Amino acid sequence: MIKLIVFLPLLAALVAGLGNRMIGNVVAKAITTGALLTSCALSWPIFLAFVAGNASPSVTPLFTWMQSGGLDIAWSLRVDTLTAVMLVVVTSVSSLVHIYSWGYMDEDPDQPRFFAYLSLFTFAMLMLVTANNLVQMFFGWEGVGLASYLLIGFWFKKPSANAAAIKAFVVNRVGDLGFMLGIFGTFLVFGTVSIPDILAAAPGMAGSAITFLGMRLDTMTILTLLLFVGAMGKSAQLGLHTWLPDAMEGPTPVSALIHAATMVTAGVFMVCRLSPMFEAAPVAQGFVIFIGAATCLFAATVATTQTDIKRVIAYSTCSQLGYMFFAAGVGAYGAAMFHLFTHAFFKALLFLGAGSVIHAMHHEQDMRYYGALRKRIPLTFWAMVAGTLAITGVGIPGLAVGFAGFWSKDAILESAWAAGSLGVEGGHLAFLVGAFAALLTSFYSWRLIFLTFFGKARWTQSEHIAHALHDAHGDHHADSDHDNPPSQEDAGHEPAQHGPAAAGLSDGTGGYHPHESPWSMLVPLIVLSIGAVAAGQVFHHVFVDPEGGLAFWNGSIAFDAHLAHASHEVPTWVMFTPFVVMLTGLWIAYNNYIRDPGAPARFTAMFGPLYTFLLNKWYFDELYNVIFVRPAFWFGRLFWQRGDVGIIDRFGPDGAARAVQGGSVLTGRLQSGFLYTYALVMLLGLAGLATWAMVRF
Repeated sequence: MIKLIVFLPLLAALVAGLGNRMIGNVVAKAITTGALLTSCALSWPIFLAFVAGNASPSVTPLFTWMQSGGLDIAWSLRVDTLTAVMLVVVTSVSSLVHIYSWGYMDEDPDQPRFFAYLSLFTFAMLMLVTANNLVQMFFGWEGVGLASYLLIGFWFKKPSANAAAIKAFVVNRVGDLGFMLGIFGTFLVFGTVSIPDILAAAPGMAGSAITFLGMRLDTMTILTLLLFVGAMGKSAQLGLHTWLPDAMEGPTPVSALIHAATMVTAGVFMVCRLSPMFEAAPVAQGFVIFIGAATCLFAATVATTQTDIKRVIAYSTCSQLGYMFFAAGVGAYGAAMFHLFTHAFFKALLFLGAGSVIHAMHHEQDMRYYGALRKRIPLTFWAMVAGTLAITGVGIPGLAVGFAGFWSKDAILESAWAAGSLGVEGGHLAFLVGAFAALLTSFYSWRLIFLTFFGKARWTQSEHIAHALHDAHGDHHADSDHDNPPSQEDAGHEPAQHGPAAAGLSDGTGGYHPHESPWSMLVPLIVLSIGAVAAGQVFHHVFVDPEGGLAFWNGSIAFDAHLAHASHEVPTWVMFTPFVVMLTGLWIAYNNYIRDPGAPARFTAMFGPLYTFLLNKWYFDELYNVIFVRPAFWFGRLFWQRGDVGIIDRFGPDGAARAVQGGSVLTGRLQSGFLYTYALVMLLGLAGLATWAMVRF
């Protein structure tokens, strides 16, 4: 069964990719979607069997990949509780994204290629989560990176898409270098790349030392930090996060796939899979806490100022990943995986819901040009409200009632406080940062809902809407003011009217009529809404409860039952803090974008430098451009113009070519056509030959 789950997406990708237009759009879509639905249908019984306690870990050997000295890499598929969780997450979201793409990509001329890339992406992720050794995991790791490059740059005729794909590829290579060094070091220390063997021996290596860069350092700290650098790149943690927002250049289904269930969760999965190694390295755990909490705060602050609907959700993903990492850092690996599980449903729902909004608004992504959409696209509206209720953690502490994010996010915050109380350095600070980020999450999530679905219609300034009106009515006067959009400070109230609205259509719609998405796009939203509402309620007892969690995880992660028990006994104010900050964020968003739409402009006028700082994403891109990009280009031009062209080409192939050319010119001049010239050459040659003979002999 596991072989079918893993290799059906690969087979479908090969058929759709190689067949391409020869087999047609419908056949390619049907094969890839059918393969993913089959994998999904086979994955859920495995997961439910582990939930019920009726399954045990297994390893399915395939073949020996390579043998060299002590290095023995057998290609095997490992299925345990951790793998089962990832199987349902990956296959469920991927199959729904395939179905959604039937409607979203319906007009694209390269649909077979797109669906082949989607299936290839899923296969690489499945190879990663079923890996039984580090090299096999790295194969899936790099496969996901390759597929993401292809998907982000799918619309390769757009320069911005090409730039975003290259940026994602290059930034991830930085993290992958750390991952590779970690694998090399692990093999050096443990003499194997087999994950079960490494995890069994990891506790015995605690306190040992190794020489690294000429210094004697703690072995497990060095290995886990190097491995975590790989996780930072793949999961877009602070410092290696800059590729994630630009990945929005790909089609919206790609955004859902990358940000919800696959690529960005690979780092969290890897840390949880290798949790016994991290448990043996307290310093590395502290670093994981710091990076996770810092990322959580950074991304949440940036999301509060973004106006592109997909970028808001992208930074939200970055922030939620920070929660997962600091949960793993404090030792609450079950809570980290629980949030990964619930996050997959509500984040995929939000991305696909955003795609439905963009589809309705003729590919407009700027929320400043939305408004008043809740009655025009009601199913999309309610789906996104469900996702927002989930991500903001709406629920009632003590009554055991709430949406998915209520269960998982609260479990992380309570675990962080409990860990701090048990002596884990940084636990209490992580709780405070996470609580503040939860407030910001509530604010920017409801801000997105209010700007998009409430208030007055602000459609007439959109260039995309103007084009739609032009195409529909031939109205050449429906020019947009998109080159001079409303200022960022105006986000939240109606911009000045232009075009059709100024001509008398005072409702701000310009005569444009948004339309609900087709059922192929709505059905995945409905299914994901069920997950966003019920996933936490149904499965929290097996993921994070002390007794249920210990039996459920069954050694697949380093589940700390003592910490899990302590997290259920935190003070009442700790338990109610997420609820209070959620309501606070909702109130701030309502006050600024519904009750008093002029408030955002006044705030940005008062705190202009802070707003600009957040709007420019803490200037990370500009800083990296100065520190890394410009010097790299300078060195590149130096080696190209001075080294390659000035030295190698000048004295190498170009110099040889010029010598041959000069010799040809000289020889050509001797070919005069006159008999006495040839006689002279012959005489000189004969004289030279005679001279050589006399000297030689």
